Amino acid sequence: MDCVRILRVTQKTTLLLASNSPRRRQLLGFGNWMFDVAVSDVDETQLAGETPADYVLRLARAKALAVAGQAQAEDLIIIGSDTTVADGDEILGKPRDEADAARMLNQLRGHTHQVYTGVAFHRIRDGKTLTELCVTDVPMRAYSDDEISAYIQTGDPLDKAGAYAIQHPGFQPVESMRGCYASVMGLPMCHVTRALQLLDAPPLANVPTACRKLLSYECPVSGAILRGEQA
Repeated sequence: MDCVRILRVTQKTTLLLASNSPRRRQLLGFGNWMFDVAVSDVDETQLAGETPADYVLRLARAKALAVAGQAQAEDLIIIGSDTTVADGDEILGKPRDEADAARMLNQLRGHTHQVYTGVAFHRIRDGKTLTELCVTDVPMRAYSDDEISAYIQTGDPLDKAGAYAIQHPGFQPVESMRGCYASVMGLPMCHVTRALQLLDAPPLANVPTACRKLLSYECPVSGAILRGEQA
């Protein structure tokens, strides 16, 4: 049974983020929406034959709907999101321990993998649900064994899918990127903006500008996503 803990809902709340991730809270803040946070505990076991895309979209929907079942305010839009790292068809979740983290980082070193983020949006008043999928190619640099060991000692990889955080200032695992940086962090904000505009909840700030400023990344895909030209 899904366990849901809604932290706070006020009369001014527009969105309810079904995640306790500090990175997702930071990213959603780019749009200046009034939002609160809920924690939904859903089974994240991958189904037999499930692709990475199907996996993240299923979990995003499950998280959003688990929270929606407990939320009463009709004006709320619930946002559920799930991010996973995939090397080919293999999903790399959070490592079990330090040895598993080292295995994943060795596997990803020096070549390009994909990060899949699924986002589900559920509007309480009419039950309308939209989904967005962002797939980002992530080329990893040829970091050394010593760098892997030092990074693991920080403890950072142990709660990260694929055993790394793209934004970690010390490790800096990614060589270069041409896709959505925010999606690799856990929430593709141009996709979020596009969906919320369709649900009559446009941002109250310029999301691409905030992304560029706070992530120090000149995103080459934001315009195409916002125009609906890129999935």
